[in-house]
Amino acid sequence: MHIGFDYGTANCSVANMDNGQPNLIPLENGRPYLPSTLCAPTRESVTEYLYRFMGVAPTDILGEQMLRQAINANRDEDIELAKGDLRFGQAALDWYLGDPEDVYYIKSPKSFLGASGLRDGQVRFFEDLVCAMMANIKQTAEIELNQDITAAMIGRPINFQGIGGDKANQQAESILRNAASRAGFKQVEFQFEPVAAGLEFESTLNKNTLVLVVDIGGGTTDCSLLEMGPDWINKTDRTASLLAHSGERVGGNDLDIHLAFRKVMPLLGFGSQTTKGIDLPLSQFWNPIAINNVAAQTDFYSTANRAALNQLKMDAAEADKVAHLLKVYRDTLGHHLVRQAEEGKMALSEQPQHRAMLDILEQGLFVDMTQMDLEQAIEAPMKKIEQLVQEVMAQSGRLPDVIYMTGGSARSPLLKASVERALPNVPIVSGSYFGSVTSGLARWADRVFK
Repeated sequence: MHIGFDYGTANCSVANMDNGQPNLIPLENGRPYLPSTLCAPTRESVTEYLYRFMGVAPTDILGEQMLRQAINANRDEDIELAKGDLRFGQAALDWYLGDPEDVYYIKSPKSFLGASGLRDGQVRFFEDLVCAMMANIKQTAEIELNQDITAAMIGRPINFQGIGGDKANQQAESILRNAASRAGFKQVEFQFEPVAAGLEFESTLNKNTLVLVVDIGGGTTDCSLLEMGPDWINKTDRTASLLAHSGERVGGNDLDIHLAFRKVMPLLGFGSQTTKGIDLPLSQFWNPIAINNVAAQTDFYSTANRAALNQLKMDAAEADKVAHLLKVYRDTLGHHLVRQAEEGKMALSEQPQHRAMLDILEQGLFVDMTQMDLEQAIEAPMKKIEQLVQEVMAQSGRLPDVIYMTGGSARSPLLKASVERALPNVPIVSGSYFGSVTSGLARWADRVFK
């Protein structure tokens, strides 16, 4: 059978068609949305676990070398993997939050797939990560449906996160395709995520309509102007209906990171000075929370940076704050800080203020956030989203009849207001913020794989 597969930055979900309607398949504790997270005892455990417990063998010499290196590294650390030592979704997050300094945790690996300058070994490791997540989802869905799944229609953004243009997009799609194939899918095709979301919306239309789909996900924002309606709904080639599109690496993760930077990092020394009145280096406060940037994370957690942070503490006028930054380095707490900001962002969408507790740094440490703080912190990402909408309008020279907003981050009142500023007087509608892409992919899979 075939499925639609949304391998998302924030969440993953899959769906099949059941009696003409998309059916989202439960993936964790009865829920169809599995957080895009993975946790293991060590980084090397991912590759070894994939082979030992998920039945996915290397496909070439490089893969075999990496597997041997992973096994040897774990043995040197006296780590003997057991079933269940690779966790996904909420279970992975819970494990990390309970023991952040002694596990390997990654959130949103999709954010890294288009990164520039990746070595062959790094590309292959990301392929292992994605393959492990896809294999877990495939096996879970097959148990739920009691059927083998052989084909997947996978969603992809118009532009993956990365500055390499088409080369970055090709690299990311290649990683996804290879990972899906290794996970056991015999047929793999791709569809743009905003187009997929539009296909789900199209199923509700009874007349031809010009629709601007604004898909604000965890890692990217994509805008597509599409002709939709009865004249298009049964066509298997929709090339002519896509009139314009734009996309950029700005999404929910960026909002979390910007809020963490402006509100949390001052408690760790951001904005303070040395005893000689020199500003502390900005990069030491940005890099630990830039969880969607391979280079930034590598720089901050490098062995060489330990000495720099120790010197920074000695030079700082507020050494107690920089001591918190050192704890982030020692215990790998960058994801934890961004998680606190993410919870604040969600809370501030419904209430005027929120208190984020940072007991993991110091008992009783907290920071208060307001809706105004959030708006100021995410001003730059909001402007990027407005520009993407304006870019589509410039490409097409036409105004849409309606704007269809989807994606988990599209729930934000601030982002909705941003789109309204870009296109005033055009009605905005929304469907399932999380499920529209998956449902549209399932519909498209039903057409392509039949």
